[in-house]
Amino acid sequence: MADTAHRPERRYGNRPTMKDVAAKAGVGLKTVSRVVNGEPGVTPDTERRVQEAIEVLGFRRNDSARVLRKGRTATVGLVLEDLADPFYGPLSRAVEEVARAHGALLVNGSSAEDPDREQELALALCARRVDGLIVIPAGDDHRYLEPEIRAGVATVFVDRPAGRIDADAVLSDSFGGARDGTAHLIAHGHRRIGFVGDRPRIHTAAERLRGYRAAMEDAGLPVREEWVSPGPTDPERVGAAVRGMLAAPEPVTALFAGNNRVTVTAVRILAAHARPVALVGFDDIELADLLGITVVAQDAAALGRTAAERLFRRLDGAEGAPERVVLGTTLLARGSGEVPPPTA
Repeated sequence: MADTAHRPERRYGNRPTMKDVAAKAGVGLKTVSRVVNGEPGVTPDTERRVQEAIEVLGFRRNDSARVLRKGRTATVGLVLEDLADPFYGPLSRAVEEVARAHGALLVNGSSAEDPDREQELALALCARRVDGLIVIPAGDDHRYLEPEIRAGVATVFVDRPAGRIDADAVLSDSFGGARDGTAHLIAHGHRRIGFVGDRPRIHTAAERLRGYRAAMEDAGLPVREEWVSPGPTDPERVGAAVRGMLAAPEPVTALFAGNNRVTVTAVRILAAHARPVALVGFDDIELADLLGITVVAQDAAALGRTAAERLFRRLDGAEGAPERVVLGTTLLARGSGEVPPPTA
């Protein structure tokens, strides 16, 4: 039979308190508080007894209660669209590094592109008294955050602006990047260029479609409706759109992919296509450099870092009207966007 005589009792969800430590060490609560917080006025022998009691009980100081007394929780929330999307990895990491430099803990969660889930998650973080929020919005109405902002919750939107409220925002130049990517295809001789993007209600998707149309108009080229396919970015929908453009009586000779998920599906479809088709994607993807995929790259880490720095400036007392910061994109020519159109 296992020896359980000296095994500490497990009390899941019921952490030991300073009161427990005081009772174990045979001292008062104030003495434990002084030891825990490194304050003077405790004899070495008493401090040793308190530290032994802390170790035996597994006591850990309640930092939440301590910082709440100071009016700050040293916690910030990050609401992402999709934690599994590779784009958000470096963005989240950059936010975390800035938060860590300010002595704050980052708590994040995914909205799964659902406006209701975004609201539920953001308000749940506010209910847990985060000092600030960084939100990648799924919805287009953020008036639900107005009471929280008035109550002092600093809020910055990233990748997409807030809807129906004024708030700080840090964005990539989706319009300019898409225009440059499409112009790149035009410069390599293409006149029939397809666009496959995300749902047009999403700010970034709408801006990239607008950039595509602007480049075509600048070049005096028509845009046929069958060349434009916005919608969900699942492989089935995107694959059908790409195949339809390639099988048309006058097929497209080039594609502009509106985000990383579209690009991945397009690469798979084009790999099996009989004729080479030029491709430029918005967002870099893993192994794109080895596969020779031309992309319009955003700096996701810069987005996260800039948004987090803006958030902490607000928390440190920066005032003034909400600002919108737009970061540039970079076109990385790697081969797929430089394929010429067929001669016949």
